[in-house]
Amino acid sequence: MAGKLKPDTLGVRAGAVRSDFQEHSEALVLTSSFVYKSASEAARKFANEEPGNIYSRFTNPTVKMFQDRLAAMEGAQACVATATGMAAVATTVFGLLKQGDHLIAARGVFGTVVPLFDQILARFGVETTWVDLADLKAWKKAVRKNTKLFFVETPSNPVCEIADIGALADIAHNAKALLAVDNCMCSPALQRPIEFGADLVIHSGTKYLDGQGRVLAGAICGGAGLVTGPLFQFVRTAGPAISPFNAWICLKGMDTLRIRMDAQSRAAMDIAKWLEKHPAVEQVHYPGLKSHPQHELARKQQSLAGPVLSFVVKGGREAAWRVIDSVKMISITANFGDTKSTVCHPATTTHGRIPPREREAAGIAEGLVRLAVGLEDPADIRADLARGLDRR
Repeated sequence: MAGKLKPDTLGVRAGAVRSDFQEHSEALVLTSSFVYKSASEAARKFANEEPGNIYSRFTNPTVKMFQDRLAAMEGAQACVATATGMAAVATTVFGLLKQGDHLIAARGVFGTVVPLFDQILARFGVETTWVDLADLKAWKKAVRKNTKLFFVETPSNPVCEIADIGALADIAHNAKALLAVDNCMCSPALQRPIEFGADLVIHSGTKYLDGQGRVLAGAICGGAGLVTGPLFQFVRTAGPAISPFNAWICLKGMDTLRIRMDAQSRAAMDIAKWLEKHPAVEQVHYPGLKSHPQHELARKQQSLAGPVLSFVVKGGREAAWRVIDSVKMISITANFGDTKSTVCHPATTTHGRIPPREREAAGIAEGLVRLAVGLEDPADIRADLARGLDRR
């Protein structure tokens, strides 16, 4: 079915399996284990000699539906789900890398990725080199004989830089390395990195796949050899498993993924244009604007620019906090991907654990405010932001 239907249709129909009850909505299978007709059947399933569910840490019908649907939407052969987006990142690096391997990552990734790579992964003998996301020469220069993985988030969080996925895929593959792309800012509704050469696509399902701020979830999509091999085996053994309930919530969220992403992206474009003209704003980071340095690349890779933008308020941290503290409708929270608009100060929240020099190199200024646009009327969002921006 996946080869015949359009991505929007797959977002509603792919992966669904009905039980004997013939339910129309995807079934929520809340069980920790499964029973067998005999000891020999149990032995065959545990030995992978016979397909079937064994234990919900790594096999569950609801989770499988979520995995199959997301894989279909991303144009991937397979998907393995995890408890959170960070669990997906950790599964990728610990499932694929070993002592003595080298990883190249883009600056400007989600803040928690930095200590994961620089502190935890380093303790296991894997070294990370950080490069500017858009500097292809820097990626090439950073390659070593032991480089095994490229890791990039595009658009980046929070300054919305755009990586050239196709060019990075070529560099990685020439080095016999893999390219992993974090796609949670766009989701497959707006961008499908595998079409441009990515080997793996990482998701925080907590964001737009759920879409309403209800549950934590993560996933990795890619080729069957990687996903059903070392990545699935890591999840099975180490246990960063998604709960069936959370997988079910994401399944239902994906029913409306396209229409949410379209509406929220169009509203974000409206807000970005308004912010760009506001006298209290020094700079707006949004790939939908012609002023964005990778505007044309974003148009090539994405169907829309996405719901997330950031802007630098004149006056540094004090001015940025004034804007945030003045909102009455927009939610002050570090999460994004909700139907409700959210705002935060990245330098002291999502990226607060990163040293100031590294934050500055990633473009995370003290005056930077991140806004994730929800489904409210854009006029109300503008009015809420204006309370703080208009106070000079």
